[in-house]
Amino acid sequence: MTARRHKQALAVAILLVTVAAADLTAVLLWQPTSRSVLHDALVVFWPLPALAGFLLGFYELFLHKRLVAEFGRISGPGIVEHLLPSEVLRTFLSSVYGPNDANDDVVAGVLGGDGMRPRGDDLTISTSTTVKLELQGIDTKTYHLMTTQQYRFRNDVPTERFVIFATSNATLRDSISAACRYPLFELYFIPDPSLFLDSVDDLRHSTQIAIDYLDHEGLRRSAEPSQIPPVEVRFDQWANYLTFFRESTGPLGKLSPLDHMSDLRILECDLSRIADDHVVRAIRELTVWSRTLQRTNDGFCYWQSPYPSFVDTISFDATGLEVDQSPRHEFRVMPFTFRSATAAARWLEAGELEDLDVRSWLLPGHGVALLWREAMG
Repeated sequence: MTARRHKQALAVAILLVTVAAADLTAVLLWQPTSRSVLHDALVVFWPLPALAGFLLGFYELFLHKRLVAEFGRISGPGIVEHLLPSEVLRTFLSSVYGPNDANDDVVAGVLGGDGMRPRGDDLTISTSTTVKLELQGIDTKTYHLMTTQQYRFRNDVPTERFVIFATSNATLRDSISAACRYPLFELYFIPDPSLFLDSVDDLRHSTQIAIDYLDHEGLRRSAEPSQIPPVEVRFDQWANYLTFFRESTGPLGKLSPLDHMSDLRILECDLSRIADDHVVRAIRELTVWSRTLQRTNDGFCYWQSPYPSFVDTISFDATGLEVDQSPRHEFRVMPFTFRSATAAARWLEAGELEDLDVRSWLLPGHGVALLWREAMG
């Protein structure tokens, strides 16, 4: 559309100059013997289309792009800062991808929240994130996956609640991040349904949390790592936590909590309980230690970002996976990210695993998997 308008404007400029040239030619060639009103009109008129044509052509050829770029540079950021992030992104995606309801999934993934406040004040975005995955064998069939996650948020997150989702259902696993409207949460996946309830109990009794927060007076405070007994959310309240239990969401449709009593649990932690008798007004930094029971022969474990996070490093410790009489394993790191400095795309001994230097943004759905198999040699 812009190129078409540019061509049309140049065509009008050329037409105006042509009309002026024809007018001037007529004035020079036609010398009436007596006073002529038409000749006088042509003498007065020809400079007007000439000036208009030259100005229009000069603007289109030389000034337009420079003025638009300069205006965008000066006013663009200021305007965008006062717009709603969700509306800006939806408009942009519609112009690039075309109108599509699935664009809302991209909006939720990029923003990490509803984006209904200017400057993203209601968004959960971590600008410094580190993750550690540690495997500790129990016997030849099961192991504990111990996860440490540290987040430092771009804006203070106005909440005193932390929600834990645990599921053995792959469809729910891939849908919860987009459907959750609580600003702070973690999602844990237990691939083996037979271990699900035991793993949830393990998670409930092992989770520890440390926070850097603002109290009710706006003072910055810290709370040391502490175990908060999570409260299980009753199934008839699940719709308050996940949108797909109260409305249709794309191809998933509207789900019934009764159909997921055996593969989903929602736990909630009151962060004020570790805040030394202070009221938690907003969270600035969050560290979560957790442990889940997993099946060794699944052959993999992974971590995914629950919200947009700039991840510095992801580290692994698999030296504790082997127990007496268990076979020796070899491991491979498989990132699914925009980019990462993967040191080796081959199978390694547990002691050869190095930290994964990511230094990139990860959106919900991005992460890293650690695969293992019995050693070949």
